[in-house]
Amino acid sequence: MIEVLPVEGIPEVHPGDEIADLIAARIDLRDGDVVVVTQKVVSKAEDRLEKVADGEERLRLIERESVRVLRRRDELVISETQQGFVCANAGVDLSNVDAGVAALLPVDADRSARHIRDALAARTGVIVAVVVSDTFGRPWRRGVVDVALGCAGVAAIVDLRGTADTRGRALQATEVALADELASAAELVMGKDRDVPVAVVRGVDRSWLRESSVKAEVVRPHNEDLFR
Repeated sequence: MIEVLPVEGIPEVHPGDEIADLIAARIDLRDGDVVVVTQKVVSKAEDRLEKVADGEERLRLIERESVRVLRRRDELVISETQQGFVCANAGVDLSNVDAGVAALLPVDADRSARHIRDALAARTGVIVAVVVSDTFGRPWRRGVVDVALGCAGVAAIVDLRGTADTRGRALQATEVALADELASAAELVMGKDRDVPVAVVRGVDRSWLRESSVKAEVVRPHNEDLFR
């Protein structure tokens, strides 16, 4: 059985705060837990914050954080970020931060996840996995979902190619975006307005727990991309 547990009572995070301390003080972790942490608190702790006075300054910030702009419509920009993600406004976000401040994506969310994982192990003696999550829209579908920006200690992709389906046929193309699924599952207890930036997914298959990287495994290379 898989459980998804909110970690409640996390205070406002400031630059320099150690996220592992805030988590360890509020939940008893178990070996094999997957700790999902929202990008916003990671960005705050890593001081990925910028002052923005107006829309023009925000647009300049979006362009600075982009390596390529794919589409524009009014104030909406769809771009590829320096981390390789294709998303709205290069991940520059004004929600859940002080007025006049924008939060940027972590420079390296895989590294952020490894830091939190290692810091939790040092403080608790428990070996967990960590996923750094963020909310993305999706082409051709309405609504937003939480996906993984980075991970440590859990597979970003579970490759089922070559295994058999329920009819015994060999799967040819099935690669499960496990880190994204864990991020989306955690969001069910986080919500967008509940002030719960951390959740624990408990009971995952132990075979999924391995070293991995969202950037290396999930981000589709340009030569495989039919739409850019």
